[in-house]
Amino acid sequence: MQELGAVRNALNAGELDGPLKGLLCHDLTAGRKRVADLLDGFQKTFGAGENTPVTLCSAPGRTEICGNHTDHQHGRVLAGAVDLDFLACAAPNGTNTIRFQSEGWPLVEVNLDTLEPKEEEKESTASLVRGMAAQAAQRGYPVSGFDVYATSEVLPGSGLSSSAACEVLLGVIENHLFCRDELDPVTIAQMGQKAENIYFGKPSGLMDQTASSVGGAVAIDFADPAAPVVRTVAVDLAGLGYALCIIDSGASHADLTAEYAAVPQEMGAVAAYFGKQVLREVEEDQVIQALPQLRKAVGDRAVLRALHFFADDKRVKLEADALEQGDMDTFLEVVKQSGRSSWDLLQNITPIGAVKEQAMAVALTVAERALSGRGACRVHGGGFAGTIQAFVPLDLLESFRKQVEACLGEGSCHVLSIRPVGGTVLWP
Repeated sequence: MQELGAVRNALNAGELDGPLKGLLCHDLTAGRKRVADLLDGFQKTFGAGENTPVTLCSAPGRTEICGNHTDHQHGRVLAGAVDLDFLACAAPNGTNTIRFQSEGWPLVEVNLDTLEPKEEEKESTASLVRGMAAQAAQRGYPVSGFDVYATSEVLPGSGLSSSAACEVLLGVIENHLFCRDELDPVTIAQMGQKAENIYFGKPSGLMDQTASSVGGAVAIDFADPAAPVVRTVAVDLAGLGYALCIIDSGASHADLTAEYAAVPQEMGAVAAYFGKQVLREVEEDQVIQALPQLRKAVGDRAVLRALHFFADDKRVKLEADALEQGDMDTFLEVVKQSGRSSWDLLQNITPIGAVKEQAMAVALTVAERALSGRGACRVHGGGFAGTIQAFVPLDLLESFRKQVEACLGEGSCHVLSIRPVGGTVLWP
């Protein structure tokens, strides 16, 4: 760590320009101001002096490219880190309390006298703070109190997995402050999943955390969640003539935990019919052969969701290979197949009973019309609300953005890049 004043001097001298460029900061003037504001925010919030030793850390949001709701069934996914992140200034505070201030949100204080999950903290930032500290402590590291001031471009409900980015950020900070930087990115991702599942109370898979923690574009096989196989996928969308757009549907993820939880529950019910825990342990032919009995035992939606899993799991390799080979025609065709499967089989576009508000369906329809038969679009992430994803030809990008924002609101279409760096210490 360096004293805060020394970090500020390094920033003013341009010494952070290289690290910022590594995070795909396209506007260095804005990037420098963001770091300067971060240092000011840390000082103002915690009363820190210029001689306080601090560290700067970053964790990116993620985009799911293929494998919609496959990770929690130990399936395969294709995902990537994006150039929107959580950026934080952190320092030990000599107490047993973690103080976490995310700009624009209430201060979160978590006392580490107990590291057990607390029911009253479920679905809150405090649960993630406690959960990540507990995961580090369980690995034998002496975690104690520290202060964090963070600013986030990964907004809650953005579909870029703000919770995973927050978990990875906390993991990177704890790794640097207390764990001698011994934790690898996959371990930090696994810690994040535990914090989200057990402490936050959301039954997520491991994709979000892995994509954020590892960085770049990655194909991940979760057949053994304790040791996921991560394959780096070389991708240059701009070089292939396309842009990645994430489009905000205008619907919030709030109050949709039951909808999300039903997906792994129903897929798990199909697996349980065959005496297995997850669908990765079941053959697709078994489901087809037992279809009449399965429909009676677990219901039609569960069966359809299982069939989506098998198909999307196979698509991951097809998409990853196509990207590496520069075969955009094949890639886009498989993206379309995946999107249609999510709508028809997985059924994670519209919440149950929603009639007047079907924001995701509207967003997909608007995007398809704006693409005019080119590119591809699909639901992005968990679904039901949040965002959709589109791969847009560069020559169509401005027209696409204008048409989408005319229907869904100004600023609803975000053009993103795949960030090569995952969770990282930006400045020691």
